[in-house]
Amino acid sequence: MLPKERVLAAFEHRKTDKVPTYQEGFSSKAASYILGRPGYVGGGVQQWREAVALWNGPDAHKEYLERCKGDARDLTLILDLDLVRFAYWRMNVKPTKKIDEYTFLYGDPEKAWHVMRFDPTTELYQIADRSPRTEPTMEDLEKEVVASEKSLPNYHPTEAGYGEYVEAIKAFPDRAVPGSGIGVNINYREPVWLEAIALRPDLVRRALAVQAERGARICPVMAKLGLRFIQGGGDFASNAGPFYSPKAFHELTLPALKTVSDACHMHGLFHMFASDGNLWPVADDLFGASGVDCFYEIDRRAGMDLRKLRERFPHLTLLGGINSFTLHRGSKEEVIEETLSALEIAKQYGSIVVGCSNQIVAGTPPENLLAMIETIRKNR
Repeated sequence: MLPKERVLAAFEHRKTDKVPTYQEGFSSKAASYILGRPGYVGGGVQQWREAVALWNGPDAHKEYLERCKGDARDLTLILDLDLVRFAYWRMNVKPTKKIDEYTFLYGDPEKAWHVMRFDPTTELYQIADRSPRTEPTMEDLEKEVVASEKSLPNYHPTEAGYGEYVEAIKAFPDRAVPGSGIGVNINYREPVWLEAIALRPDLVRRALAVQAERGARICPVMAKLGLRFIQGGGDFASNAGPFYSPKAFHELTLPALKTVSDACHMHGLFHMFASDGNLWPVADDLFGASGVDCFYEIDRRAGMDLRKLRERFPHLTLLGGINSFTLHRGSKEEVIEETLSALEIAKQYGSIVVGCSNQIVAGTPPENLLAMIETIRKNR
């Protein structure tokens, strides 16, 4: 089978010649070990690198973008991945001021501004300081929802807005290239949204409905581009469970997810949902009633076990099986055991694409990374 045929078979619940593979993401340090050179992929490190490139001018930014594409491509080819990741984190905003090698100021220094600082050890690029601001209120939330509703009639996505996807399809003609743009999620990072679940569920429902409609309008564009595996979802849980109640999920989030699933299926697409954490309290809604076709970012340490998921939801395609924490903190033997376990379950049940379920973080021991790669290569 070609890699893209193998992935399609996994989504259509057909047999494959061998276990399909992917990797959710690489830190720059992990990628560098594989590539044998500094790898221009990752999370915060890529945002800092883009800040540096933008600060150094258009030619430097163009060179940065080309290097990012090349390293993402080479990682896929070296590891012979079936489902590809062709792009990593971006922050296409030119800083206002360079403070030092790792620190930039953004915004208006006299009004609204924030300072971001890069930590080479963790590869995080985070806000270190900012101008005073007031926390959003329920009234602010209502204005935000009304504005999103008013903008919806003018939202008409076209293929022209997805040039990097066209490039990826050309770069990986034999591999499965995922689409995106169908995420549905409550912004739990702003406390006012969690308050609104209890105090103004009508606002939350309306906000999610707008997200769902925007996602539904993207579906025909993805189909025209030939992208069938569409990544969506959004984090909403920790190891202890979801950040809001199963009742709220059922009444607020589920209808929006159904809208997206229906649109995906109307155009022959697969709705992929990602979230870390323990999702069992909402599993019947999320993996059943919603119409979601695939679950990724599976967190084994939070109890999202591959075998249990496949047995309870036989219609669901699963991506992952190998935990970032095991790669980062486990022994080489533990990495091999977890990788072999994922491969064994994939062979037994099918419809599983094996890989690390989330980012292979900075500080992951090279011997652990190599153990996972070699175990997959020899046993898939």
